Amino acid sequence: MSGARVLVTGASGFLGGHVVRDLRAHGHEVFAAGRRRDVLSALVDEDYRVVGDLASLRSLDLDVDAVIHCAALSTPWGPWRDFHEANVEGAGHVVEFIRRTGVRRLVHVSSPSVYAAARDRVGIREHEVYPRNRLNGYIRSKIAAEMRLREAQRAGDVAELVMVRPRGLIGVGDPSLVPRLLDVHARLGVPLFDDGHTLIDVTAVQNVATALRLALTRGDSQGGVYNITNDDPRPFRDLLVQLLGMLGETPRLRPVNRRMAWAAATVLEGAYAVLPGRPEPPFTRYTLSTIAFSQTLDITRAKEELGYRPEVTLDDALADVAADLRIRA
Repeated sequence: MSGARVLVTGASGFLGGHVVRDLRAHGHEVFAAGRRRDVLSALVDEDYRVVGDLASLRSLDLDVDAVIHCAALSTPWGPWRDFHEANVEGAGHVVEFIRRTGVRRLVHVSSPSVYAAARDRVGIREHEVYPRNRLNGYIRSKIAAEMRLREAQRAGDVAELVMVRPRGLIGVGDPSLVPRLLDVHARLGVPLFDDGHTLIDVTAVQNVATALRLALTRGDSQGGVYNITNDDPRPFRDLLVQLLGMLGETPRLRPVNRRMAWAAATVLEGAYAVLPGRPEPPFTRYTLSTIAFSQTLDITRAKEELGYRPEVTLDDALADVAADLRIRA
């Protein structure tokens, strides 16, 4: 699909912005949907290519070849209604746009959070999902969104559907993973489980953008799902010490028992759920599932069917993030 016209949702976000830049660099005409119009206008230059937010798609009249759906509410805590509106109903808005306009292919950004569990899982394949996972509202909504899109394809509303599950995005401008880690490090010290030997899979955001571009023309168009990582899982302690060293920080590590931490997170979630405004607990079971247990993804299918290969190494991604943080400090 050379010089395709592509609509990117969530284009004002971390991943969406990288996707827009990658597509433009490879000769595609990009239309951007998102909440922050100032960011969108800077990404696509011409104002007519800024098309509004997700809800506006239900009535948007736009001729494009494909949609890359990046928009999502991604956080470990929050009311179900917010996740449902953003992630499940949001997917519905995209389906309605595609149904009306006859767009051929939808590339949907899902999440490996659907694999989350309180146990070590190494080399997870795409089919290893527990569909009734209720660890948090985000996971539940991402599973529901995948199901809604598959139903739309069976109904004939979506001709071609490819879904991608990228793990642990890092890069310059990351609003979540690294900032949360550094905040905990500064306030309390980072909790360390199993002496830091738990394996962590992360992905340079540029590599995810590459995978999404490849999915415009490759992969199983009948709902094929693809794990995406840097294919370089490492012990949590090693990653943490490397990043902190690049920032000139002395690691503050706190050995923690996994079973006790899980029990504490369960109690905290119950308590914070009844507080006014339902503030986010200091840590949640979902957060623990990402750092207290080994979780790595098998990306064989992405390599074979998408032709995906990580182009930005993990070391280079960490170095870029550290350099940007030092400038901002």
